[in-house]
Amino acid sequence: MIIALTILHVLVSIFMIAVVLLQSGKGAEMGASFGSGGSQSVFGAGGGTTFLSKMTTGAAIIFMLTSLTLAYISGQPSSSSIMSGKGKSATTTKAPVQMPQPAAPAQQGKPADLPGAPATSPQQQK
Repeated sequence: MIIALTILHVLVSIFMIAVVLLQSGKGAEMGASFGSGGSQSVFGAGGGTTFLSKMTTGAAIIFMLTSLTLAYISGQPSSSSIMSGKGKSATTTKAPVQMPQPAAPAQQGKPADLPGAPATSPQQQK
């Protein structure tokens, strides 16, 4: 059903592009918009609807309905998957990674052992 809707959607979109390109523009010249005497129907009554405008409206309605239907169907969770049974076996066979334990902090040396430390007298070493 999804494939049929997608094919219909693509065909309607191509048809709608063709119908829109076949129509003639109304008030195509810029002078007609600003009050030139050549076109009085720009702001007036548009007249009766033509066959191409009815085809454009029909194609637009079908295009919108197929768009909404395809969007709704794609948002639904799927009932089957080719990976449905594969996820659990892959995670259980893998051994957990153990992090190395940090070493104990180093003992602080005597001030005489540190480089650049002042020398201590024998009385302070006791």
